[in-house]
Amino acid sequence: MLPARKLGLFRKRLLAWFRKFHRDLPWRRTRDPYRVWLSEIMLQQTRVAAVIPYYERFLERFPDVRALAEAPQEEVLRLWSGLGYYSRARNLQSAAQEIIAKYHGKFPRELNDALALPGIGNYTAAAILSIAYDAKHAVLDGNVARVLARLGAIRGDLREAKRWRGLRKSADNLIDPKSPGEWNQAMMELGATVCAPRAPQCLLCPIAKFCRARQLGLTDRLPEKRKKRVTEEVTLAAAVFLDHRGRTLILPPSGLNARRATKNEIAPLVSRMWQFPMVRVREHAAAELQSFLAELNSAVANHGARLEPLSEARHTVTYRKITLLPFRVAVAALPTVSGGKVVPLTDVSSLSSLAVSNLTRKIARAALAERAKAAAAR
Repeated sequence: MLPARKLGLFRKRLLAWFRKFHRDLPWRRTRDPYRVWLSEIMLQQTRVAAVIPYYERFLERFPDVRALAEAPQEEVLRLWSGLGYYSRARNLQSAAQEIIAKYHGKFPRELNDALALPGIGNYTAAAILSIAYDAKHAVLDGNVARVLARLGAIRGDLREAKRWRGLRKSADNLIDPKSPGEWNQAMMELGATVCAPRAPQCLLCPIAKFCRARQLGLTDRLPEKRKKRVTEEVTLAAAVFLDHRGRTLILPPSGLNARRATKNEIAPLVSRMWQFPMVRVREHAAAELQSFLAELNSAVANHGARLEPLSEARHTVTYRKITLLPFRVAVAALPTVSGGKVVPLTDVSSLSSLAVSNLTRKIARAALAERAKAAAAR
């Protein structure tokens, strides 16, 4: 994209800007491959501000790759709980176990070996190897692609295969061979803080003079918007059992409920975490939920447990917009379900001993809000 003379100045300006203005983030204070790897996985589709407390708590419990590899998966998921995209945590632990088994606990240095690990793609491998080992691999993610698209005034869908290959070639050509890890972080930082999707701060950009989009007055129009996937509307009905001691029933991420969940397309919505008894609604929420509860435990149907509707809640998972219809089910004794757990429902934090998703927390909040309203009315 740039002749040799300009390329040297381009690199010099971007690196000088990064060294002076980069954000002080905990994973930038180390070149430990494990910590770099953990941060890159957590940062996928997640804001920096949200990641920092999770990153610090996770490292406190799992300070190295062996601690992560040997931990119960349930504990790994519990510490990940609330961060979303739980397959990342499962893949992280699976990769840690492979690193212990195949690489003596050291993150592999070779690109193909890194790419063979669960949850590691081209971007993640390039980021880890360049930052931890100074390997000359350029990163290409959404932020970097946006910077490159504006630099070259590239039109069209950046994710189109041929165009993405062109961007990768550009990233490879621009990388500073003397400081590949720092260079990759500088490109990502520029895209995240200055060359933003909306209202890019061109007056603060250290490489604005090289930007073709700025010269053409196209910075607000590039990159061109991608066609969004059609939003899917989903309705879920959930049962919050409550006995006279304020305890509730939570179902496991495997077993009968998981089989039923797959049948009702629940599994991808609850991330295979602990959950309230739940069913995807087709037509009649209460009737379909009651039928599911009877399948879980016939005593529920025999005793005619009444479903009391609670306040609706909303949740979003990728392209799905979910309407949550929780129901309170008051019982003298909680039903027995294989693998299920009885836990107190005094507040949302009472579920913290289990790996639960934000979706489950929202259902719990609806039940707690109703209880607080009833108590205030007495």
